[in-house]
Amino acid sequence: MSTESKALVVPTEIACGVVAGPLFVSSFTVIGARRVGYDWRRHAVSSLAAGEGGWSQRANFVLTGALYCIAAHGLARSPRRAGAPRVVRALIFGVGVGLVGSGLFVTDPVAGFPPPSRGQDGADRAVSLAPSRSGKLHNLCAIPIFAGIPVAALISATSAARSREYRWASYSAGSALSMMSAFMLFGAAFGGKLRLAGRGGVFQRISITAGFGWLSALSLRGLSAVLLSRRT
Repeated sequence: MSTESKALVVPTEIACGVVAGPLFVSSFTVIGARRVGYDWRRHAVSSLAAGEGGWSQRANFVLTGALYCIAAHGLARSPRRAGAPRVVRALIFGVGVGLVGSGLFVTDPVAGFPPPSRGQDGADRAVSLAPSRSGKLHNLCAIPIFAGIPVAALISATSAARSREYRWASYSAGSALSMMSAFMLFGAAFGGKLRLAGRGGVFQRISITAGFGWLSALSLRGLSAVLLSRRT
């Protein structure tokens, strides 16, 4: 591929990382508002992928994951001053893969959603309490998302601090801590902690917003640097 072609492709690829997070959040917000019996304060985002109509959230997972994979590729091809450290780019690609996997493997019911289908008897409900293979794989796919983003943000914060970019370092570190703290809270809420019961969805959304917001900011930072380098 020629240098001119790369110059046209890279900004477009990085821009995918700018829009991926807002697209994901706005999509699951709309999808959740239209699902009967779904309470965003109580239920997990992943639960929207289960049951009737779950295809829309599954598509949301896959599309967002693909956008992050493209963005990671664009950052890897960008000039050194625009791209994130290599390990950060790898972690972003892992986030994309995790999101795609989250769409392919549907979670088990969480906090009572989706409810049992009509005609399901008590015996069937008891069996459904055991984690399914799809549910286990879905949980595994969440690891590069909820662990990978904070690690990437902390690495970026360390790199920025060494370069005396203290504002970016502070924002990256704050985003990592916010995402990890909210993650622990929604994990405890979905795990049955009485004091947090009924608020797992709130904490999960705080975690997602903090992490995906940082990814958008990182991509915008890289995009701005690439466009500036093309002018000089």
